[in-house]
Order: sequence, then C-alpha cells, then structure tokens
Amino acid sequence: MTDPLIPLLEQVRACRLCEDQLPLGPRPVIRGLSTATLLIIGQAPGTKVHASGVPWDDPSGRRLRQWLAITDQQFYDEARIAIMPMGLCYPGRGNGGDLPPMPRCAPTWHPPVLAHLQAVQLVLLIGDHAQRYYLKDRQTLSQRVAQWPQYGPRYFPLPHPSPRNQRWLRERPWFEQEVVPALRDRVATALAAAPGSGG
Repeated sequence: MTDPLIPLLEQVRACRLCEDQLPLGPRPVIRGLSTATLLIIGQAPGTKVHASGVPWDDPSGRRLRQWLAITDQQFYDEARIAIMPMGLCYPGRGNGGDLPPMPRCAPTWHPPVLAHLQAVQLVLLIGDHAQRYYLKDRQTLSQRVAQWPQYGPRYFPLPHPSPRNQRWLRERPWFEQEVVPALRDRVATALAAAPGSGG
C-alpha cells in the first residue's frame, strides 16, 4: 500500500508559488513518510542543499547529526525521520547570510503535511524562525533553548548548527554540557517508537 504522504510531497515539490522571487528558482526540499516519529523543522535550504536536493547535506547537517548522535543512514531514513523546513526553497542571499524563509511556505504546506505525520512524537525546532512560528512566545532563542523542558513533550527548540553560530555555542557551554545529552535521550526515545527499530 502506497504511503498517502508520498503524493502530497510530490505536489509540494512541484510548488511554484514563489518562483518569481527565488534567485536560483524553485526546488522545494522536503522528505518523510507517514510512519516518521521525529520531525525536523529548520530554516530553509542553503545553496549546497539547493544543488543536491538533500536536506542538511552540508556542515550544518554534520553538526546536527553529531548533536543527535545518529548516523547519516539513520538521519536519512524517511520511515523514521521527516524533514520539513520553514522555507522549502533557497531564499537568496542577504546582508550577513541567507534571507529569511519565504513566508508563504509554512502556512501553505505545513498543515497538510502535518496532518499525515500522526506518528510524530518529537519536533525539533531549529532556529528562531521555526520557534517563533510554532511556539508563539516572546522569548529569545537562547531563553527557549535554556528552558527547553517547558516546550515538551512535543517540541524541542535548538540553535542553528551553522558554523556561523560558533560564537553562540562558545559563549553558552551549558548547551553542549546539559542540553545536548537531554536532546539525545529524547531523540533516541522517539526513534525507538519508529517501525523497524525494535522498540
């Protein structure tokens, strides 16, 4: 039996809503199956991910997998992990980094995709854009990450693992000392509930 999420993701990948505003053209990056128990919501693809079509296929992704203590094979197992950024296409370059995610993506595509992801037990909200959209509070990113238990059990706010965030990480040693071990526990628990995990 075909996973009902597959035709919807094909529709998402054919999206051209923001075509005239995207410097490299549309290439929506999204993946997952309805059995996924972990959902990762980040910001938007960078140029490398736009070129490959593979989410988190860059230095940020390598650091993220290190934080989660999972292998590339585990990370890209669509039956266990779904990946849906706030903006599905590369938004272009701004002053000091990439532009914010295109604002039409999340309101248009997140609700129908989430309706198929009923098995998700944990949602990683990576970066301020995802956190403000889903948590709807007035905290700073640092405050949310430090107070991560209050957003559970569904959400876990994280900083972006970009190399550009090296200073943030250096100034907040508590993140790797205290938050990352808790994150790994939560991720392991969520993945253990996925099909084929033996959990």
